[in-house]
Amino acid sequence: MVRYNAVEDPLCYPGTHVLRNKADIEDQDQLDEFEQLMFDSRANEALPDGELDFAHYRALHHHFFQDVYDWAGELRTIRTGKGNNWFCYPEYIESEAEKLFGELASRGYLAGAADKNTFAQEAAWFIAELNAIHPFREGNGRIQLVFLTMLARNAGYELNERKLRPKPFLEAMIVSFGGNLAPLTVEIRRML
Repeated sequence: MVRYNAVEDPLCYPGTHVLRNKADIEDQDQLDEFEQLMFDSRANEALPDGELDFAHYRALHHHFFQDVYDWAGELRTIRTGKGNNWFCYPEYIESEAEKLFGELASRGYLAGAADKNTFAQEAAWFIAELNAIHPFREGNGRIQLVFLTMLARNAGYELNERKLRPKPFLEAMIVSFGGNLAPLTVEIRRML
């Protein structure tokens, strides 16, 4: 697993990169297991209602991570990145996210896509941009996938998450950071 780059993070236990959590777990592997267990348990509940806007996106994050982190649904406050890619600086997250979700609204939440290929292209654009903003300290990828599923349903498609290929999808997300959306489009299209 690729670990985050980050400046000193007050959300982590001192001297570690392990995020402070409600279960007070200081071992990263154990925290990963606990986090996934809590995420999966919340996945069996009704999702928060919303307008597919940024407030709704934040509510989704809170829903899935409220059992793990006190800051679930709150915006990231430190500079962070993965590999050689730094995500949006915290001071710009809200304005950039509002702009992106405004653009999504102007595109009819992708519901007007002529076919699955067009939807996959538009969804790849949106998910890549959202990933670059990376609004939360943890859980961005999982909430992106939840939101992608909601966008697909809104456009009249079903996203089959069992067809997700983690390694190719992650690689596609990495290259999308530099503007190459083709691999991400392919990975999204295979799940439709």
